[in-house]
Amino acid sequence: MTHDDFLVAYKPPGMSFHREGSDPGMLDALREEGHQTLHAVHRLDRITSGLVLVARHGDAARELGQLFESRRISKCYLAISDRKPTKKQGLISGGMAPARNGSWRLTREPTLRAVTRFHSTALEGGKRMFALYPHTGRTHQLRVAMKSIGAPILGDERYGGSPADRGYLHAYALRLPWQGGELSLALPPAAGEFFLQPAFNEQLAVLNEAGLWGSSGT
Repeated sequence: MTHDDFLVAYKPPGMSFHREGSDPGMLDALREEGHQTLHAVHRLDRITSGLVLVARHGDAARELGQLFESRRISKCYLAISDRKPTKKQGLISGGMAPARNGSWRLTREPTLRAVTRFHSTALEGGKRMFALYPHTGRTHQLRVAMKSIGAPILGDERYGGSPADRGYLHAYALRLPWQGGELSLALPPAAGEFFLQPAFNEQLAVLNEAGLWGSSGT
């Protein structure tokens, strides 16, 4: 989707957002498509696929940046785990602290507080689908949150997830105020064996019909 102020772009799993060495990133790919003037206002981890907003001019970049900074943009992520969580819904809250090899861990300290609301539903084969609503935007927040409830993301081996064809974390939807109204944007997963199974899409349809944001959106 192309808006006068921003692009709504899809980031594939396994692609960096910015160039890393000789590996082109998502921004480079967009520029090769002819979008020369682009401003990054948020990013996704390499393992994460999904919806990214990219500003088309400086004024939009400043306004979007302020919306993200002030937490006025609601975000919904989708994840799959093959482990049974210690709780099926609720709030995951704690401080974020550095761990080994660039990883993070959740603590009881107030420093770098991370808050995520979530709910989950059963899929086939012992897997569960999670709808994750981060209220903060810490590095690896959702990956750490999932590990903390005993259900690391499928394919996220850094945080204890089982091996898979991809990391099963997807930035699904954003809701934001814009030009006096409200925009709701969504991009479903386009890659990954378990994201594309009928059972997953059936549960995603149920989530949408029930009201994506409900009481869990910020």
